[in-house]
Amino acid sequence: MKFGRIVSCISITWLIFLCRCGPTEKTGIPVDFKQNGGLFLPDGFEAVVVVDSIRGKAREIAVNVNGDLYVKLSYPDDEGGCAVLRDVDGDGRADIIRKFGIYEKTDRGGYQTAMRIYNGYLYFSTNQEVYRQKLTTGKMVPEGPIELVLEDGHAHGNHEHMAKPISFDKEGNMYIPFGAPSNACQEPKRTPGAPGLDPCPQLEDHGGIWKFRGDQTGLTQKDGERFATGIRSVVGMDITQDDDLFVVMHGRDDLLRLFPDIYSPWQSALLPSEEFLKVEQGDDYGWPYCYYDQIKKEKVLAPEYGGDGNIIGRCADFDHPVMGFPGHWAPNGLLFYRGDQFPERYKNGAFIAFHGSTNRAPYPQAGYFVAFVPFKNGTPTGEWEVFADGFARVDTIVNVSDAVYRPMGLAEGPDGSLYLGETNKGKIWRVRYTGNPVEFDEDQLLTMEERKKLPHLKTPDIVIDNLQRKSTRLGENLYYTYCSVCHQSNGRGAGGRWPPLAGSRWVNGDKKELIAIVLNGMEGEIEVKGVIYNEVMPQHGFLKDKDVAEILTYIRQSFGNNSGPVTEKEVGEVRDKSSL
Repeated sequence: MKFGRIVSCISITWLIFLCRCGPTEKTGIPVDFKQNGGLFLPDGFEAVVVVDSIRGKAREIAVNVNGDLYVKLSYPDDEGGCAVLRDVDGDGRADIIRKFGIYEKTDRGGYQTAMRIYNGYLYFSTNQEVYRQKLTTGKMVPEGPIELVLEDGHAHGNHEHMAKPISFDKEGNMYIPFGAPSNACQEPKRTPGAPGLDPCPQLEDHGGIWKFRGDQTGLTQKDGERFATGIRSVVGMDITQDDDLFVVMHGRDDLLRLFPDIYSPWQSALLPSEEFLKVEQGDDYGWPYCYYDQIKKEKVLAPEYGGDGNIIGRCADFDHPVMGFPGHWAPNGLLFYRGDQFPERYKNGAFIAFHGSTNRAPYPQAGYFVAFVPFKNGTPTGEWEVFADGFARVDTIVNVSDAVYRPMGLAEGPDGSLYLGETNKGKIWRVRYTGNPVEFDEDQLLTMEERKKLPHLKTPDIVIDNLQRKSTRLGENLYYTYCSVCHQSNGRGAGGRWPPLAGSRWVNGDKKELIAIVLNGMEGEIEVKGVIYNEVMPQHGFLKDKDVAEILTYIRQSFGNNSGPVTEKEVGEVRDKSSL
């Protein structure tokens, strides 16, 4: 990147639209969109909608000492990659929104993962760079130049696991993760049964957290020191009042697709854990060799390294999480509450925003809520709690696109209010406690505890909750096993990560090209229906010609597509030319 291309800020005032009512949840759970902006909260808490939507959507948020709310947008445009909101009349709702922050956009996939105020600067990041801009006293929009704090510099491209959340300790050190560009250091990538590289070369400059001087700019990874390793992917990160660094780690994917002889669909939906880690200097949490099983409460050997779901082996020597959450919930926000507005039990506890799963098929998608984890003496006191729910608006969630909202951003206001942001529309809520904090007791949490029985939060029944249990079509069943993890059961893909199959020219066009992609895989940027995607399409050459034909016939004649079938012979001809 040429930093000189960064231009000065511009701003624009937007008109804000207030929340409107919509349908109830499919299960009949009552949703009053006028009450708490449609959210379910513990008794005594109330929410107001700060803004119903922001163009460019929202990823991370931060609140200044004067109450101005800063937002890192998912999709920067010519008006900027950040926004600031101000409540003029004190009713909790934004009266003014201004966009700002124009920088060279390498974040075409929408993976912005930081918005933090520190030492008079506003810090924000893409998945490739970290920037900062000096806040201007009395001004909503910073007026100084945008400075490049850190440039990633690796050749892994616009990959989601390269998130760049930021935290600062009391000594002014800055902590930034460098995520791992793979499931488990497997070669070739995402090929069923392929072993992992041992030792894993990616651990040299990925899969860990690096520590930097927090007052410097123009940094690369080489200017910092590796603080901890064996950590696959981090989006949520925060430091406690006691200066302890905590992160929530995304677990790996594809247990069923890559190792169907070891893992059942049910196991693959629930495992491995999303790990809650207290990270100290020199820690090693075992990625890619191990993963945490929250059901067994053990760290077990990954199948790429000889594991079978039970073997512990070398994993006994690695550090363990303080807590394990169910798999694929996507913990994208972490905030330790320091305010005095909420009841005392929330002080120094952790709020975690679960963005929601995409790859639990054939079981319902799960997560899509904000959890609270009580802490005492720097350690969780027990199980997680449901703090805010109702974001998805539907239940059962079959496809990620079914969810109306997906929570991510967390921030604390100067009065102790909690701000919650979501990424689908850029909606933001402000949560306040309006009861008597001294009189708060755990009876006020009982209705939230009941929500754990709902499909998007409960442990699914192996048989009853299998959404594919009645299907008799071979192509559909194969699609659920090998394809729906990314492209979803409705063929609409997932956000900016995986492209849709519905109406795609890649699906409905040249059959030979489509067959070759399935057999050989694909890597690098592609454009589908005007959107850029940059994920890895794994090779599926291990499948029989008949199975590939069945899958492709299914997708070409489903999701609104109406194209001709693919035959076993056609697959064989392409395979022969590909030498597979």
